[in-house]
Amino acid sequence: MRKPIRKLCGYLRKLFCTSIPDIIIDFIFEKGLFYISIKNIGKKPVYRISIKFNNKIFGVERLKEISSLPLFQNIEYLPPSREIATFLETNASYFNSKNPVEITSNIVFFDCYGIKHHRVIKHNLEIYRDIGFIQC
Repeated sequence: MRKPIRKLCGYLRKLFCTSIPDIIIDFIFEKGLFYISIKNIGKKPVYRISIKFNNKIFGVERLKEISSLPLFQNIEYLPPSREIATFLETNASYFNSKNPVEITSNIVFFDCYGIKHHRVIKHNLEIYRDIGFIQC
């Protein structure tokens, strides 16, 4: 009798641990350019994603408040392994402006059962300040 219960517990653990949705936000540094990326790294779709930053983030030579884009207010649906990225700024321009280097992202999203999930991700963009790159 114990073996079937262990098998069931193992099956349920595997089912729930591998099916929990998960969203990350990342700052991508590529060839001197910064991008902000939202990615569903889980194996299930995610719904009603909203992201709030602890500071305003400006891009395009401080002409556009990137952190207030509709992209961060409400993404209705994001399938598994899907990523959405937006251009932020060039490396030099970002660090020469008064943009924050320590950024905390508060992410709220819902799974397919309507259960609310919350993630906090901290980034320190200072690590990118002195990275060398070749501009072609």
